[in-house]
Order: sequence, then C-alpha cells, then structure tokens
Amino acid sequence: MVIIFPITFVIWVLVLPFDRDRIVIHWILVFQGMLLATIFSFGMIDVKGRKNIVSGTTYVIVSNHQSILDICLLYGVMYKFKWISKIENIKVPILGWYLKMADYIIVDRGNDVSKIEMLAKSHRCLKDGISIMIFPEGTRSLDKEIKSFKRGAFQLAIQANVPILPVLVDGTGGILPKHGLIFGGGHHLKVRILDPVLPSSFNTTEPDALAKQVNSLMTLKLKELRSVNFL
Repeated sequence: MVIIFPITFVIWVLVLPFDRDRIVIHWILVFQGMLLATIFSFGMIDVKGRKNIVSGTTYVIVSNHQSILDICLLYGVMYKFKWISKIENIKVPILGWYLKMADYIIVDRGNDVSKIEMLAKSHRCLKDGISIMIFPEGTRSLDKEIKSFKRGAFQLAIQANVPILPVLVDGTGGILPKHGLIFGGGHHLKVRILDPVLPSSFNTTEPDALAKQVNSLMTLKLKELRSVNFL
C-alpha cells in the first residue's frame, strides 16, 4: 500500500475535477484490495454469487465481519459502492487517506449527530444510484460467528426502498483477526453473494425486525457454507 499510494494519489488529483462521485478511486481500491487479499491468503480466494447482482441496481450491502482483511476481500463484489467506516479508521495511515480520497462515509459511533449525518449522506448516495457497504455487526467477531446486527443499514434500506444485498465472508478470522496479527497461508477465503432481499419482501417496516430477519438468513447460510460445498 505504501508503494502504490503515490501513484494512486497522482491519479486521484488528475481525475478529481471530473470524478464527483470518486468512482475512479473506488475502482483503483477494488484492484488494490483484491491484490492485498490475494497476497495475505496466498491466492486462496473463492468469490461466488456475482450473478445475483443486477447491474444498475442500488443496494444496501451488508456483510459479516471477522477480520480487517474483510475490507480488502469485499472489494471482490466488484460493484460501485461507498463504505460506511468508523471514525477510528481515519487515524490509520494510508487507510484513512484512502477513505477521504474515495469520499467514503465516516461515522463516529459514540456521537448521535454523526450517526444522523451518516444516515443522511448514505440516503443521498442511494438516491444517486450509489450502493452502500456496511458491517451491521459494528465490529469484528472474536469467534468467527455472526453476532447481532445494528439497525442502521436496515433503516436505510426501508427508507430508501432499495434491496438489501447480503454477503458472507469466511476464513478471514484466521488472518489478521481482532486483537491479533496472524499471517500466512492455509486459510481458504470465501465470499458468497446471496440473493438480494427485495423491498417487496420486507414484511416489516421496523429496522430492528428486518435486521433480525437478515441476520437469521445469513447465520443459516454461513452454517451451510461451512458444512457443504455451498454455492
């Protein structure tokens, strides 16, 4: 990332006047993210389910969270979106710079005003046809299992009337886990893009209830992924 950053910065400066939505820098980060994930996993990456994405559709994309490497791996979705990231990441060298350059959405989880601003900016992105990517658990899982979801992503989907795109990641918990610095191969990283949950199938207008429904779906699919050759 240190080696590539100067090149990325020059490109960002050159396209800045013409790239209002920072789409160019996003696709550069897609390439870099997948490159880093490939290096960390020794190339053992398996992404399936891209056929479930309807080109041109705007989604609220939600994923489970095991490792900081998930950020790189989820670029494998290969779609136009903006991350919602916690404010602590802004302080991380290079990562924080990239967040600002790509105009990703930052939230201070302990600040109610920041949460309101995050929801407003996310809603504008969805209305402009730009999808949102978020970890609804809010933090990395220590045991690699899916924890309860916070309501923000599902509130956005209900208010903007857009589909939820659930994405499963697995295997990253063995590489760069929370409170750990584990490197090396032997971990088969998997990304599974599930069928979108369409607004017409929302049987509730309550974000908390929808969060529980999607959480149950993803928990079930994760068990299937680990037990058989799912998807």
